[in-house]
Amino acid sequence: MVHRQRMEFDNSFEVPLPPDHAWRVLMDIERIAPCMPGARLTGKVDDRTYKGTVAVRLGPVALSFGGTARFEEIDDDARTARVKANGTDTKGRGGANSTVTFKVEPAGAGSKVLVHTELAMSGSVAQYGRGVGMIQAVASQLIKQFATSLQAMIDAEPQPDILPSAAATGTPAAPVPFPGGAVSASPAAVRASVPAAAPISGVSLLLRVLWTAIRRLFASRPAA
Repeated sequence: MVHRQRMEFDNSFEVPLPPDHAWRVLMDIERIAPCMPGARLTGKVDDRTYKGTVAVRLGPVALSFGGTARFEEIDDDARTARVKANGTDTKGRGGANSTVTFKVEPAGAGSKVLVHTELAMSGSVAQYGRGVGMIQAVASQLIKQFATSLQAMIDAEPQPDILPSAAATGTPAAPVPFPGGAVSASPAAVRASVPAAAPISGVSLLLRVLWTAIRRLFASRPAA
């Protein structure tokens, strides 16, 4: 019998940039890929399709998926996009397919990114992730670590108020001078200065899930 599991969940994180600028940063996949824990780009098929690997832990089990991710829809005006990804475990223990929709909206002086995920798992990996709470906890921690790494990347590269894209001007991006004579680092230099996010520890994640379950249990009990 083939084990299958489907689920949906929502996450969000903040970016300390105006919405239009945050959108351009998030759509630069090759630039931000190192910020995602356990992720590595291995190839680019076309402007909307990428190949890569993702390493993740479900409890004590370490998994590594290889596959593709494709932008099925991009709306620059609404700052929304939908990505469909599929991958198989490198040890043949099953696969995972997901459709992720994200939207960038204003939040104070910066932006908030809303992420909705539809995930389907099959094979042994579906058994490893039997608890929906476990998968949601993994997703939450992935998003949190991604946001932290993205913040570090942004901090490492001075940001002007508004910059025209290279595609719009038809010329390669050049270092931009800032007040005080500072010059922005090249994207390659910025990526080199920000360490790639590491896969989440299965033990620490399991402890977080157990603690959350205990808190919910006591919170649901009526007062004596």
